[in-house]
Amino acid sequence: MFRRVALLLLVGLLAWAYQATQPPPPKICGSPGGPPITAPRIKLRDGRYLAYKEHGVSKQVARYKIIFVHGFGSSRHDAVIATKPSAEFIEELGVHIVSLDRPGYGESDPDPKRTVKSLALDIEELADQLGFGSKFYVVGYSMGGQVIWSCLQYIPHRLAGATLYAPVVNYWWPGFPANLSTDAYYKQPPGDQWALRVAHHIPWLTYWWNTQKLFPSSSVIVGKPEIFSSQDLEIRRKMQASGIQTNRPHGKQQGVYESNHRDMMIGFGRWEFDPIEIKNPFPNNEGSVHLWQGDEDRLVPVELQRFIVGKLPWIDYHELPGAGHLFAYNDGINEAMLKSMLTGEK
Repeated sequence: MFRRVALLLLVGLLAWAYQATQPPPPKICGSPGGPPITAPRIKLRDGRYLAYKEHGVSKQVARYKIIFVHGFGSSRHDAVIATKPSAEFIEELGVHIVSLDRPGYGESDPDPKRTVKSLALDIEELADQLGFGSKFYVVGYSMGGQVIWSCLQYIPHRLAGATLYAPVVNYWWPGFPANLSTDAYYKQPPGDQWALRVAHHIPWLTYWWNTQKLFPSSSVIVGKPEIFSSQDLEIRRKMQASGIQTNRPHGKQQGVYESNHRDMMIGFGRWEFDPIEIKNPFPNNEGSVHLWQGDEDRLVPVELQRFIVGKLPWIDYHELPGAGHLFAYNDGINEAMLKSMLTGEK
């Protein structure tokens, strides 16, 4: 009798444990009970829908066409290069910007088959369906900056130029010296170390790990203030005072698993290529690639960024003294970035 009860308890415990690791199904936009569709969207090659937002001058008169890729937990509404420069500056330069909701974010359908490569192909298809022509520019911030590596790898022939703002690094990229990446990894808070270990080594446990209350999870998801530098905290205060919002709930309205958690599994998983081995997409200087990084960024280790650009000398590297991860919201940075990428002005 005791063995039977023990067996039933074990089976029940295992069933509960399995259920706890399974994320709820996403709330697809436009489906019964799901969020409404308010954005323009394109239908992709596999039937998914990708939402986007247009900024700046019309594409019919634009001299430059840019696709902006948002960061972790954000959405198409958080296109800092479209909102932080003045409208007069954007118009004078003749810039048309499209920001997209990455799969699972905002109003873009989730992509359960998402890979490092697939989003680069989504971006290419978005440009084609919007009539951007044979070449266009790409800009990405934070986790969106990481996506730009995929564009440089998989669609370099479509790019007129690219800019990466504080692109997130994957500590398991094989090109990093083990001592350098290990040292940077252990500078993170313990909760972040464990969250990334789980995302990399046992991704099927990512949902449970980042929703359980027994152990510390991702500081970024929780939004702990210690992940921000002193400059970041000052920028956040100014943004809050002026009503500027980022990481709005809208970005995660279809569920945290297909947005935040899949971001972690892809971004810190096993990549099909090593960014440190990417070839120069502009060997004849017909375009340029820029990487901007704050030297006090507590989310993206500057020493790893320095190593990458040291191996890729064709990247124009801009290191900002005293800047943290939110430097893109500082006055003047986006104007300087656009001029560097579009006109070559330093």
